[in-house]
Amino acid sequence: MPSYTAPTKDLQFVLHDLLKVSQSEIPGYADLEADFTSAVLEEAGKITSEVLAPLNVVGDKEGCSLDNGVVRVPNGFQEAFDQVREGGWTGLDMPEEFGGQGLPYVMGTAVGEMFSASNQAFTMYQGLTHGAASAILAHGTDQQKETYLPNMVSCEWTGTMNLTEPHCGTDLGLMRTKAEPQDDGSFKISGQKIFISAGEHEMASNIIHLVLAKIPGGPDGIKGVSLFIVPKFMVNEDGSLGARNGVSCGALEEKMGIHGNSTCVMNYDEATGYLLGTEHKGMRAMFTMMNEARLGVGMQGMAQAEAAYQNALIYAKDRLQGRDVTGVKNPEGPADPLIVHPDIRRNLMDQKSFVEGGRAFLLWGAMMIDKAHRDGDKDADGLISLLTPVIKGFLTDEGYDMTVQAQQVYGGHGYIEEWGMSQFTRDARIAMIYEGANGVQALDLVGRKLAQDGGKHVMAFFDLVKTFLKDNAENEALKADFLDPLKAASKDLQAAGMFFMQNGMKNPNAALSGSYDFMHLFGHVCLGLMWAQMAKAAQEALDGGASDRAFYETKLATGRYYMARRLPATAMHLARINTGADTVMALDAEQF
Repeated sequence: MPSYTAPTKDLQFVLHDLLKVSQSEIPGYADLEADFTSAVLEEAGKITSEVLAPLNVVGDKEGCSLDNGVVRVPNGFQEAFDQVREGGWTGLDMPEEFGGQGLPYVMGTAVGEMFSASNQAFTMYQGLTHGAASAILAHGTDQQKETYLPNMVSCEWTGTMNLTEPHCGTDLGLMRTKAEPQDDGSFKISGQKIFISAGEHEMASNIIHLVLAKIPGGPDGIKGVSLFIVPKFMVNEDGSLGARNGVSCGALEEKMGIHGNSTCVMNYDEATGYLLGTEHKGMRAMFTMMNEARLGVGMQGMAQAEAAYQNALIYAKDRLQGRDVTGVKNPEGPADPLIVHPDIRRNLMDQKSFVEGGRAFLLWGAMMIDKAHRDGDKDADGLISLLTPVIKGFLTDEGYDMTVQAQQVYGGHGYIEEWGMSQFTRDARIAMIYEGANGVQALDLVGRKLAQDGGKHVMAFFDLVKTFLKDNAENEALKADFLDPLKAASKDLQAAGMFFMQNGMKNPNAALSGSYDFMHLFGHVCLGLMWAQMAKAAQEALDGGASDRAFYETKLATGRYYMARRLPATAMHLARINTGADTVMALDAEQF
């Protein structure tokens, strides 16, 4: 069975050596001293490694079952969910007034990585609840907040998001679910939603569904969509639970992965719902949840890569196969361990450099969210809005690829279920699809985010890179291995943006044909920036006489690998972008 060890040391490095969280002026960050964050991460590490990780395979093999409308979760999930609730992990970064612990989002993200890596299917139950609670927190009335948030923050009640219908996925303007207004101000919700993660189960006493629907007479298309709170059980004025609402699970989806999560077809039969936010402005309210979810999904991609890498590394050190071409390394055994071979090293270094760079990227993004929300910083809000499709799309694409590479280390054993490596690949696969498929993320990045606020935010990103390069230009320890590669990659990104500006207006397909490559080009530059900054932090620690020299030297070596072997992909992506749309659009539909 695969194992999982929480990467608390590396998380601490990112929080304190790289981001220097306790020195930040963001409200709440002064409390994030190293001893405090270490205590939080160590406790989270225990429950994820000892409780959740052993249930990962159980959830995969048993899955969920539907029995007369009741969904049964895998053995052990209920007890683990109780432990997670009792530990206060579900409300770590939620407001104290509703029972949360009020910690910054960056801490919720650091802990969330460990939860996702140890058991993604399980973690989705509280993860979706967090997103739904955030939407109510941002757009709900005071009464709605008082009614739902305390129990959602504690996960006594869980939450969902209901967007997709059988005939409409990305194009939500096609939805048919209706919301008929009632005399008492409520609505009767009727329709069917599919792919609803955690849509039905019995681990919580109530489930609060957030449902997109159309009020008759509203505008056509997406402009006529509203968002509604639809509880599984009605909530009485005193907070107790009343009658069952007209919402039920019609079927469970049979999926490639995340078997431990109940992915449901949800039927709404004149279910009572309450408007969340403003009529016909449902997408604005839903995107509070979607943007948070997209960052969470990017985290899932990276987290599955981390878990897969850990196990591939163990196998590479233990499995004896062949001899080192430069000389025997294990003379007492019949062969040397796999890890002596250069191609295995390449494989593992791809994984390690991605995971550590991706972790820094995610936590930097989380810090921007804190800066935007806690400090009211509009520039930080704009920058994270720009980077959200990159975080979601790039980290999930690359995360999936890294689980495949981890599987490859095992050779044939990676294809055999006994070793459990296929689960990481199967579970990671969904992250490229849900919360907006990655092709849509790329279109959003190029079609909307680049030009947002007159291109202000992408220019701010370029300035960020330029400033770092300028401030460290005299640092000879970084120049050749980190600064020069980052500068070249950044120029590739700027050249791609210039191509879109020069060609996109007269031929939109020229920009959209290169959007996926641009998303990956941007992702590599972001990780290149993270690695250059981590290299600086590691070098400063070494120069300052750090006791754990091996850790920082390893960090530098891993960064050099990324800059030398992975970052040059930006040139390939730029070359593809520069070909425009002609070859992409050359065939008529009938010619395929």
